Amino acid sequence: MSASGEGHDTRTVVVSLVVGVFFGGMVGGVAFPTLPRLGSILGFSALVVGVILAINRATRMIVNAPAGAILDRVGTRKPMLVGFLFEGLAAIGYLVGYHVGRAGPGALAGLPVAPSTASAASFLLARVIWGIGSAFVLVGAFSTVTKVTTPANRGKWTGYMRGGQSLGMPAGLVVGGLAADVLGFQAAFAIAGLAAAVALVVSFFILPDLTPDENATEGETRLRDVPRLAVADTRVFAVGATNFVVRFLYAGILLSTAVEYAAANDIHVGLLDATGVSGVVLAVAALFSAVATVLVGPLADRAPTRSHVVVPSIGLLGAGFALLALVPTLLGTFAGVALIGLGVEGANLPLMAYLGDISPEDDVGKLGGVYNVFGDFGATVGPLVALPLATAYGYTAEYLGCVLLCVLAIGVVALAITDDGTATVKAAPAND
Repeated sequence: MSASGEGHDTRTVVVSLVVGVFFGGMVGGVAFPTLPRLGSILGFSALVVGVILAINRATRMIVNAPAGAILDRVGTRKPMLVGFLFEGLAAIGYLVGYHVGRAGPGALAGLPVAPSTASAASFLLARVIWGIGSAFVLVGAFSTVTKVTTPANRGKWTGYMRGGQSLGMPAGLVVGGLAADVLGFQAAFAIAGLAAAVALVVSFFILPDLTPDENATEGETRLRDVPRLAVADTRVFAVGATNFVVRFLYAGILLSTAVEYAAANDIHVGLLDATGVSGVVLAVAALFSAVATVLVGPLADRAPTRSHVVVPSIGLLGAGFALLALVPTLLGTFAGVALIGLGVEGANLPLMAYLGDISPEDDVGKLGGVYNVFGDFGATVGPLVALPLATAYGYTAEYLGCVLLCVLAIGVVALAITDDGTATVKAAPAND
C-alpha cells in the first residue's frame, strides 16, 4: 500500500495516538468500578445495570464498519476528534444520570417519568455515545498508524499504540475506584471527562490530516461489500476469526470468571478475598499485555512472516489457560494470567500489523472496522457463556476447552497467513 502518511513524523503521530487511546481507555475503565454499584445506589435492577454495562460494546460492534468507511472517505483526523469528543460527552452523561438519580422524586416534578427511569436512560445514552466514540477512536488509531508506517516498522509503532490502549483501561479501573471511594462518584465521572478532554486537546494539536487521495476512491470497496470481502479473502477472515477467539477468551471468558474462579479454588492474598484477588490477577494480565506490546512489535517486523509471532503467542495464551485449569493455586493463577496477557497482545499486535500490510490504501479504515467487529463480537459472546459453562462443567473443563480453541486458532493462522503481506486485498466486485 502507498504511504499516505509521507511527510508526517511517525514518532510524533504515534505518541499523540498513545496519549489519545490511553486517556480514552481511562474513560472506559472508570465505568467498571463505578457503574456496577448503580443498582444499590440509584435503585436500578440487576438487568438494567447489565444492559448499561454491555450496550456500549454492542453499539461499537455495529458502528465499527461504518466508522471505518467514514475514515476512508474523509480522512482520519476529524472523525477521531469527534470520537474523543463523544467519549467526553459520555462522561458528562454519567454525571447527569447520577445527579438525576440522587436528586429525589421532586427533581422531575411535572414529568411522567421517575428519577430512576430518567437516570437509567441517561446512563444508557451515555454508554451508547461512548460506544460510537470509541469505534471512531480505535479504528481511527489503527488506520492512522497504518498510514504513517511501512511493513518494515509497522509492528513496532503499532505496538506502542496498542500499549497505550492496554494500559488505559487498568489505569481507569484504579483511578475510578479510588476516586469513587475517596471523593465520590461525581468526582470519578468528572475525572473521566477530564481524561477525554486531555485526549481531545492533544489529538487536536498533533494528529495529522491524512485525507485520502482524490483519485484513490475509484477502487475503494463500498461499505455494503465489506462483509463479502471479509469472507472472500481467506487472510482477512483468518485475521478476524483469530481476533474473535483471542477477545472471546480474554475479554469474555477470563474477565467474566476471574472472581468466581478465585472463590471456587480458595485463592487469596493476605486479607484480600476473591474480589480483591481477581482485581490483582487482572492487573497482572494487563501489565504483561502492555509488556508484550513493546517486545512483540520489533519481533513481528523482523520475522519472515507475521504468523511466526502470532502462532507462538496463541500458544502462550493456551498455556495460560492450561495452567489455570490444571494448577488452581495462587502461583499457578498468577503464572497463568501472565502467559495469557503476553499471548493476547502477542497475537493481536502482529495480526493488526499484517492487516495493515494487506489493506488497500482506500480500505484501511473499513478493514480495521471488520477486525474490531470480530473482536467486539467475541468479547460480547464470551460473558454470555462463561459462567453458565463453568456452572455446568466446572472451571477445569471450561479452561481446557479454551486451550482447544487456541489450537484451532493456531491451525487457522498457520494455513491462511502464509505470505509476507505484500499482496493487498482486492476490492470486492460490485454486486448490483
